[in-house]
Formats: sequence, C-alpha cells, structure tokens
Amino acid sequence: MIVPVLNEQGALPALIKRIDAMPYDDVVIVDGGSTDGSCLILDASALRWITAPSGRAAQMNAGAILCRSDILLFIHSDTEIDACCFAAIKAAMQDSATVAGRFDVTLSGRHPAFRIIERLINLRSRLSGISTGDQCLFVRRSVFERMGGFALQPLMEDIEFSKRLKRRGRIACLHQRVTTSSRRWQQHGIIKTVLLMWRLRLLYWLGVPAERLAAAYRQVR
Repeated sequence: MIVPVLNEQGALPALIKRIDAMPYDDVVIVDGGSTDGSCLILDASALRWITAPSGRAAQMNAGAILCRSDILLFIHSDTEIDACCFAAIKAAMQDSATVAGRFDVTLSGRHPAFRIIERLINLRSRLSGISTGDQCLFVRRSVFERMGGFALQPLMEDIEFSKRLKRRGRIACLHQRVTTSSRRWQQHGIIKTVLLMWRLRLLYWLGVPAERLAAAYRQVR
C-alpha cells in the first residue's frame, strides 16, 4: 500500500488505526512536506514513512519505489478500504490478462445526492475504463515500472495513468466498495463542487494542461 498525505494531522490517527488493521504485505506513507503535526504523529507510529516532493503523483511514485510487493495499491488518506478488499485484489490478479483494477466507491455523507453522485462515478468508471484515486487503484509492479509511474502533473494524474493503463491489458472493475470522504462536497456545496469537477474534467479531455486547472481544483480540496 502507498498512501500519500499532506497536512492530515487531524485524520492521521484514524488512518493509522485503519492501516494497522489491514492485511497488507508492505506499506509506505509518503508525506508531501506537511507543515502541521503530521510528521510527529507518523514518527510516533510503527509505520514506515518517507518524505517526497509535494504532489500526489510524485509522492505515489516515491512510495512505489520502496514497496517490495508485486502488486501496488494506492490509497488516498481520506478513503477507507475493508480488509476483504485485499483478497479481492489477489483473486482479480490471478488472471494474467489483468494488469490493474479499482473498486466501486461510496461517499461518506448521508445526503441523498451523494447516492446519485457515487452511482454516476461508478458507472462512468465502468463505461470508460478510467479510474480515479478515490477508487483505490491497484496495479502490477512490473506494469507500473514499464509505464514509468504516474506523470508528474499537479492534477488528473490518476486519469492520465488510467488512459495509459487501458492500452496495457484488462482493468478489473471490482464491485466491492471503498468509502471516500465527502468533505469537499460538504464544505463547498454539492452542486457547486459537482459542476466544477465536471468542468475541470471536460477541459482536461479537451486538452487544457493540468497545470492550468490545478488552481481551480484547490478550491474543493
């Protein structure tokens, strides 16, 4: 497991507790230069952690270098994954044609709109073959290394990586669910956040560089 974090002092104790309960073979927490108390909390834990240049792509690439496992699983710090998902990953990767995979997602909020949003996310992912970081992307180490890891861009690194992955082999779309935080929707408004995310993705698909879109994305982080 590779988990990028940045200024997650409030969330880290729960994250560490969840990680300790998971049946992983190896884990690396990658801090992107936190300025709060995150590093002190990580130091006090028994988990292996490193620092890397800020940015999920750079952090996940750095963590992947240190992981010893044949399968790399990338998890956002605000996403919860059940222990049963690890067995599902191993089962999916028994198929030699499968190079990577992801899970369906559930949003943590109780608002009825979240049920619609999560269904659309999962449907879009199945139809397009594109996975987002919230869906806990997993990939064979050999494939990840041949692809050169994530592109060092400040946004949409998961979408860019997924597009390249589709040319490498089968992507497993697992029905088991992971739960990701709905905090960005709750903080900035559901409709406003959905419209902004749709706009950013459309502009990215139209060829607008991720660097130009990153500033707008920071509004919902």
